[in-house]
Amino acid sequence: MLQRLNHIRLLRFVGMFTWALVGCWLLNVWLDPEYVRESLFLKEGESLLPRVAPWLACFIAFGAIYWWLTRKEHPSKSTIVDHLLLLAMTMCAVGVTYFSGTGLGSILLMVLASLLPWRVPVLVGLLWMLAGDLVFVPFYVTSMNYPLILAFIQSLLYVGFSGLVFATAYVAKEQVNAREEQRRINAELRGTRALLAESARVNERTRIARDLHDLLGHHLTALSMNLEVAGHLADGSAQQHVKQAHQLARLLLTDVREAVSHLREGGAIELEPALRPLTEHVTGMTVELDMDPGLRIDDPECAHVLLRSTQEIITNAVRHSGGDRLHLRVQRSVDGIRIDAEDNGRGSDSVATGNGLNGMRERVAAHGGTMRVETAPGHGFRLYLDLPLKPLPPSTVRDTA
Repeated sequence: MLQRLNHIRLLRFVGMFTWALVGCWLLNVWLDPEYVRESLFLKEGESLLPRVAPWLACFIAFGAIYWWLTRKEHPSKSTIVDHLLLLAMTMCAVGVTYFSGTGLGSILLMVLASLLPWRVPVLVGLLWMLAGDLVFVPFYVTSMNYPLILAFIQSLLYVGFSGLVFATAYVAKEQVNAREEQRRINAELRGTRALLAESARVNERTRIARDLHDLLGHHLTALSMNLEVAGHLADGSAQQHVKQAHQLARLLLTDVREAVSHLREGGAIELEPALRPLTEHVTGMTVELDMDPGLRIDDPECAHVLLRSTQEIITNAVRHSGGDRLHLRVQRSVDGIRIDAEDNGRGSDSVATGNGLNGMRERVAAHGGTMRVETAPGHGFRLYLDLPLKPLPPSTVRDTA
C-alpha cells in the first residue's frame, strides 16, 4: 500500500495522523475532567469550556492550515501568505500547549517542521524551530514546575525531534528537485536526439538527391545529347532505334529530376517528435501541446532554437507561475513559426526577466525573431514567440520586450 504513495503524500498523511493523535487530549476532558481541572489549575466547579473552546479552535486551525499548505504534491515558490500561515500554525501550537496545560504544542511543532524546508530557506527554518520550542521554556517553569535548566533541556529535546523531521523533509525536497532536474535533462536529451535523427535523415536525403543530380543527371544529359546527334547521322532502321533510345533517355532524365525534387521536398525536419518529450511527465504541472499537423521546417538551427525555447518556457512555468496547467500552441504563421504559451498561475503586475528569459530572447532575436510576455495579477503569464523560417541579416534583427 505504501508503494502507491510518493514520499510527499506519505509525509503529509503522517503529519495529519500525528495531528489527529494530539486531538486525543479531548478524551481526557470527557473521561477524567477532574484531572484536566487540576492540570489547568482550575478551581472546584469552574467550567472547562473557557479553556477547551480556544484549545479546540487552535487545534482545528492548525490542522486546517497544514492541510491547505500541503494540498499540492509539488509546492511552488512560497509567498508572503504562506509565511503568514506558517506563523499562524506556530501560534496555534503555542495555544494548544497553553490551553491544555501539556506539552502537546511541541509535538505539533514537529509537524510544522515537515513544512519548513519546502517554504523557507534552511537557515530560517532551523532558527524558526529553535525559537518555536524555546517559547515553551516559561511554560515548563511556571505550569510544570520544572527548574529552568531542565525546562531549557526539555525544549532542546523537542528541538532535536523537530530537527529529525526537518532533515527528513529536506531530503525529500532535494530528491524532488533532483528528480525534476533529471526529468528535464532527460526530456531535453530525448528531444535533441529526435532533432538529431531528423537532421540526419534530412542530410542523408539531401546527399542522395545531390548525388543523383550530379551523377545520373549529368550523365543522362550527355547521353541524351549524344543520342540526338546520332539520330541525325544514322540512316534507315538504325535511325529509328536511336530515336527510341533518345526518347527513353529523356524520360529517364525526367524521372531522375522528379526523384531529386521529391527527396528535397521531403527533407524538412518534423517538430513534434522533438517537442513532445519535453511536455511529458512534468512535475507538478500538466502541459498541453497543441501543434499544427505535420509541422516541418527546413533549418536545423531554427529547430534547435524552438526546442530550447520550449524547454525554457516549461521550466519557467514550473518554477515561477504558481499554476498547475500550461497550454502550448505551436503553429505556422505568415512567415515562420509561432509559439503561444499560457499558464493558469497567479501572474504579477510586471515581468521580472531572469537569465532564462533573457537567454531565450537573445537566442530568438539572433535568428530574427521576436518574443513578448504578458501578465496580470490573477491571470497567469502568456508568452508569444515568433521565429521566421529564414534568419534575417544582423542589421534587421528585431526584439520586443
